[in-house]
Amino acid sequence: MDKKYLTLLAKEYPTIESAAAEIINLSAIRSLPKGTEYFFSDMHGEYEAFLHMLRSASGMIKNKIDTVLGKTVSNAERERLAVLIYNPEKELKHLSENNMITDEWRSMTIYRIIIVLEAVSAKYSRSHVRKHIPSDMVYILDELLNVTDDVNKDFYYDEIIRTILDTGIADEFITELCGMIRSLSIDVLHIIGDIYDRGPRADIIMDELMKFHDIDIQWGNHDISWMGAAAGNQALIANVIRISMRYNNFDILEDGYGLNLRALAVFAAETYKDDDCALFMPSTLDDNKYDPVDTKLVAKMHKAITIIQLKLEGQLMEKYPEWEMRDRVMFSRVDFRSCTININGRMHKLKDCNFPTVDENDPLALSDGEKELMSVLSASFRHSEKLHRHIRFLYAHGSMYKISNGNVLFHGCIPLDENGGLQSVWIDMAEYSGRELMDKLDEVANKAYFLPNGPEKEYALDYMLYLWCGARSPLYGKDKMAFFERYFLDDKELHAEHYNAYYTFSEKADVCRRLLGLFVEDVDKGHIINGHVPVKIKNGEHPVKADGRLFVIDGGISKAYQKTTGIAGYTLIFDSHSLNLAEHYPFIPGESERTPHIHLVERLDRRANVSDTDKGREILEQINDLRELMAVYRSGDIKERQKSRPDMGV
Repeated sequence: MDKKYLTLLAKEYPTIESAAAEIINLSAIRSLPKGTEYFFSDMHGEYEAFLHMLRSASGMIKNKIDTVLGKTVSNAERERLAVLIYNPEKELKHLSENNMITDEWRSMTIYRIIIVLEAVSAKYSRSHVRKHIPSDMVYILDELLNVTDDVNKDFYYDEIIRTILDTGIADEFITELCGMIRSLSIDVLHIIGDIYDRGPRADIIMDELMKFHDIDIQWGNHDISWMGAAAGNQALIANVIRISMRYNNFDILEDGYGLNLRALAVFAAETYKDDDCALFMPSTLDDNKYDPVDTKLVAKMHKAITIIQLKLEGQLMEKYPEWEMRDRVMFSRVDFRSCTININGRMHKLKDCNFPTVDENDPLALSDGEKELMSVLSASFRHSEKLHRHIRFLYAHGSMYKISNGNVLFHGCIPLDENGGLQSVWIDMAEYSGRELMDKLDEVANKAYFLPNGPEKEYALDYMLYLWCGARSPLYGKDKMAFFERYFLDDKELHAEHYNAYYTFSEKADVCRRLLGLFVEDVDKGHIINGHVPVKIKNGEHPVKADGRLFVIDGGISKAYQKTTGIAGYTLIFDSHSLNLAEHYPFIPGESERTPHIHLVERLDRRANVSDTDKGREILEQINDLRELMAVYRSGDIKERQKSRPDMGV
């Protein structure tokens, strides 16, 4: 082994004894049960529902409460305890305002929470648990969780709890205990894409994700759209604003990210002052709390930014013929005099014919007013500190895919052709497919944001639009994004968006194994975990496919999908015993008793330990490095550095 590396390692472990002690510690950790992984997908800005799922560990905390307290505590009291653990600050305030808190209540609550905490922390090492304890409470909580004398345990608890009450820190102590339970309940958090759009406050979701101790994100096409917008792609800036206008979501833009929409409001009100913009009335799923806007003005803003987006994306589609998207340059195909468009040899009448900013001779050109507006909006996106803090987090913790403990995680698809073979995609003068495609797109996405201005950045930044809506984009995976047809044409057949062949072939076990083989060695134990496509439970669809090799976990957290799916989202839970799917009910604040239905999907042959995980293999490498360090200590190639003892005097 490289002596320079071992010399650096020796600074941390300066003696044979210190290296040996760490080997023992790491070996013990490898023998512990693996932590519980949680997989979420397609939150689409539904922050209240998602935060409830996260704080409740998708119902698993309630299950743990029922297990340890079910024989001694009523269901109603267990339910109230669960509500407290999920949100102690809010619940303590409510109880206090209603004069429901007494020292007797505090004492009993602390005792019960400690029992739950013991159960949740049982499979972790003592050092791991200590990392989750607030620094000012390390000693007391470490003592409470590690009492071994059963004879004196109750007395010991009573004495400590009485002291906590006497010192007046009971409510703070309860809050910290609840936080520890939540933190220890989810060891690793996987987000399988589409944090943004449709729902009201994706920024609040991002704030919460940034607090989490171990998280990875696989980008979805809606995330890529925001990433591209933050990087400066004007077509995607228009796109994220258009989607927010469509759902009347001003809070995320103005209150969340401080993006100034006044210029858009002024431009739209003037340009479309005599137009009722009826086709562009927003679909309001959630009321704006901070920035209510008259819906008639929203409709005008919605139309204004939609026309701008159609122009800007048309310019890029013509700029890159290799994208094979020129048939999607819709404004170039419109006869503005007859207000018709020719699609597949048939003439279709447009439902809206008022386009005051469109030049019939150059329909993709922005008007002077539109250019000025996009300059203002681009500057607002560029200068939003909070937006860029969130986008940098998406880059730091995100990627096109992730391999985790034998499972392959990606949002959409691996593009396949009509025969089930890997479909190639043209990127920067070369073709890519399969895993190489995903790796290349990861590189492109990073260049779009981080490279300095120049031709290479320009290409990558433009390509973010293709990642958003291109037919062979792994994040989109449909033959077209038919938003022009849905806005302007009545023919429902033209509204249809057909999925890539992946979504058919991947339901076959042999194809799924072949795709898994691109990423992992054991294709019979691994799984592909996707989001992107809502599973329509009410139509008989099931999230587990391909003989258990494929999980599609988009169950419709977004309110926009719940009528279609019949439920309100999934959580895939992978603990040391099994894989489980939590099937969620529509979230209604204050109704936490609607604990999700947990389905056992796959039981492991034996309990999985840390040694069976990626983390366990990393620890084994550390152990081998330490063994090598001990060997060079013993050979004398590197000298031990004994810690100096204090001078005791004569």
